[in-house]
Amino acid sequence: QVRLVESGGGLVQAGGSLRLSCAASGTIFSIDAMGWYRQAPGKQRELVATLIASDNTNYADSVKGRFTISRDNAKNTVYLQMNSLKPEDTAVYYCNANGVRSRPWSPRSGDYWGQGTQVTVSS
Repeated sequence: QVRLVESGGGLVQAGGSLRLSCAASGTIFSIDAMGWYRQAPGKQRELVATLIASDNTNYADSVKGRFTISRDNAKNTVYLQMNSLKPEDTAVYYCNANGVRSRPWSPRSGDYWGQGTQVTVSS
């Protein structure tokens, strides 16, 4: 019922910036938490940044001070502004949404994931 579509990935040189977007579509009244995860080749998926209740942010230590997560609640869209990119940031970035309500007071549904968008940072 809920679909997440990421965009904004691409190839960038070290020190550059990218802005990722993730739009949630479907019958959505509210989303409790949205976040970004990434998975590099040969590595496990890891948390990059998350926004809980649209205001509480959490960042992986490796991206603190460089990445910023934000939401546009009216558009059910979450963004990840990535600055000062490093080659080690190269990964597939996945959008996540948790605690989705289709209408007021409806039960919350579980995790939803996007298909991922590739971010490649060249040295």
